[in-house]
Amino acid sequence: MGKISSPKRITERLDPAFLPKALLEVVKKLQGAGFQAFLVGGCLRDLLLEREGDDWDLATDARPQTVMETFPKTFPTGLSHGTVTVLHRGLSIEVTTFRTEGTYSDGRHPDSVSFVPTIEEDLSRRDFTINALAYDPLADRFIDLYEGAKDLGQGTIRTVGDPDMRFDEDGLRPLRAIRFAVQLNFHIQEETYSAISRAKSRFLNVSIERVRDELVKIMAAPRPSLAFELLREVGYLEEILPELLEGWGIPQNEFHAYDIYGHGLESCDAAPLEKPLVRWAALLHDIGKVETRKERPDGRITFYMHQEVGARQAQRALRRLRFPAKESEYIAHLIRHHMFNYTPDWSDSAVRRFIRKVGRENIADLFDLRLADWKGNGLTRGFPAYLDVFRRRIEEIIAAGDALTVKDLAIDGNRVMKIMNIPPSPKVGEILEKLLGMVLDEPQRNTAEYLENEVRKMAEDGGK
Repeated sequence: MGKISSPKRITERLDPAFLPKALLEVVKKLQGAGFQAFLVGGCLRDLLLEREGDDWDLATDARPQTVMETFPKTFPTGLSHGTVTVLHRGLSIEVTTFRTEGTYSDGRHPDSVSFVPTIEEDLSRRDFTINALAYDPLADRFIDLYEGAKDLGQGTIRTVGDPDMRFDEDGLRPLRAIRFAVQLNFHIQEETYSAISRAKSRFLNVSIERVRDELVKIMAAPRPSLAFELLREVGYLEEILPELLEGWGIPQNEFHAYDIYGHGLESCDAAPLEKPLVRWAALLHDIGKVETRKERPDGRITFYMHQEVGARQAQRALRRLRFPAKESEYIAHLIRHHMFNYTPDWSDSAVRRFIRKVGRENIADLFDLRLADWKGNGLTRGFPAYLDVFRRRIEEIIAAGDALTVKDLAIDGNRVMKIMNIPPSPKVGEILEKLLGMVLDEPQRNTAEYLENEVRKMAEDGGK
């Protein structure tokens, strides 16, 4: 929960001197033309919480066309909703006309948007009290109709007005409540929290892309696990990520303190904040254990090949959530290879083949995943020494310049085609892979002379 502060102390944090000059100039120009202009939304909330932010939002009674005529550089971000992006002295500012919204018959989009003359009417349509604040930096005037400053000070997420009505308007708002709570380390007011479960049918009408975008923001919070646990409690997780929920209550073996579900959450929190794809891999890396779990006659529990099963399940889940194909494939790739079992007796050839299989550009992320997995089991402490030894061996091999891909070979496909007198075809790639296999075992073989001789032998053997 956030630290408790008085509303007065919260509002005293506003100081126009610390706002970007370009922002103040835009406000001044709008007000100089006879319009109102207020700082609103997340940027104002972050200023009050003394959090860094780079999104700037203004609300005004000027109509979108007027805003576009007032400033030389604008972009029609969402004219149907009254939003114009103003580009001024390197700053991007979203300027939106005061508005109210009609009914949400589909639980996703307002049936109509109406422009209104006052900021008070505009604030009344907003979702949560901490987002229903406005500030005029030129007059140093703060507007708080719903005790949003108090909720900021007490660390509370509360809807503007009746929560059932707010959630019925837009089915994404329950998920946004959870996201804000986790991002800001706030708690959700009891009445608002209770309404989240009742809004599930509305939530199911929300486009999967909007849900995905909220999940991406959740993954940028310090502890995403709190959000996924809240989603489980309110019955949403079974709709969003049933593959993750299937591990709830299923115990693991003696190497883990948590069930499969809990281990995924703990590992996710332990993964680097600045690496969201690694965090997704950590969250989902063991979901394949549910399907592969076996209890042996001696009572031992095994999960053979759970990484392969989990990689496929994770990729399907992320595709369902409309993640970009490259991202879902990469996350699955990390999951597929997270169970490497390095021991000091690995030969240099084995290390080279590992790098080749995983991709040298992916090694750091895979190690971060393995470390998160280690931290997330609830039993171990510190840094696993074998990872540090393995990392040093990998660095030494890479520094030696050993060939690790076909691109590193001393000859290329053109030379292969010329020697074998064949046109471009999959056969060329197969031959290069064979040559790479030789070089991975013995790096000194990576010379044009040696590889060309090997290609000639293959030609004499009919390409075998």
